[in-house]
Amino acid sequence: MRRTAASLLLFALLLAGCGGGGSKQPEAGTLNALLARPGPDVALVQGTSDYAVGELRVTFLVIDSQARLIQRPRAQVLVGTSLDSEPAAATVAHLEPIGIPGRSEAAAGGARAIYVARFRLDKPGKYTLVAEPNGAAIQGIANLEVDRRPSAPDVGDRAIPSRTPTLESTNGDVAALTTASPPDLSLLRYSVRDSIRAHIPFVLVFATPKFCESRTCGPVVDVVKAVQRRFAGRALRFIHVEIYKDNDPSQGRNRWVSEWRLPSEPWVFLVGADGRIKGRFEASVSYGELVSAVRADLL
Repeated sequence: MRRTAASLLLFALLLAGCGGGGSKQPEAGTLNALLARPGPDVALVQGTSDYAVGELRVTFLVIDSQARLIQRPRAQVLVGTSLDSEPAAATVAHLEPIGIPGRSEAAAGGARAIYVARFRLDKPGKYTLVAEPNGAAIQGIANLEVDRRPSAPDVGDRAIPSRTPTLESTNGDVAALTTASPPDLSLLRYSVRDSIRAHIPFVLVFATPKFCESRTCGPVVDVVKAVQRRFAGRALRFIHVEIYKDNDPSQGRNRWVSEWRLPSEPWVFLVGADGRIKGRFEASVSYGELVSAVRADLL
């Protein structure tokens, strides 16, 4: 559903070393000025791809020409319509854990953290993002396609009332419901449709624990389970839906992923008691991000 980790890494390596510093004389205040700083210019490995005008959440990895992850706590980020333009947005990306530290396996390629940048763009179009991890002599570059509307349901939209499978609907066939090992039955009790009809807020994760192979996708179901434990006893539901038909990647995505128009995986949605989407996360989401969102949007 997205480019493989191998192809993304190859793309990054092909661009590694194509820039870096001294011979450039860009105009001050432009994206090129950041690229001109000492160190090579590489392609960022993006985790997110579904962008629309408004508040954006962009995740990415920085990988050098030796296939090493460059991970500092923060990275400077500039976004503009071209490398020669002044930035339309400037922010600081923060490194967020992938999965639950000390419990989860790393994402493919050994990534245990990913940069998360948040900023606002008010016009659709093609943008360029440049990032430099603080204290590292390397710069990364990525292209963003920003549409008027996202592909997946957006904040404020009504949740799609999908009749997602449950332990009851499959007569307890756990293998048909999840590729997680061991399975967490508490995430398989409720359907999206029934939760909307019951006016109970819920966290919905579309993910495939067994077949999540991207360097940027990570063990998101682990995060959702940990957040479920954090809010045990609250009037909240937590629902896990797999990605592939019959849990087989060769058969393509299943009906529920299609109904939700998901262009990638994994995804996490927060749905309120009114049946409207209050928050959404594409690709890896950290425990801290999801806890904060549940507190702000569902409680």
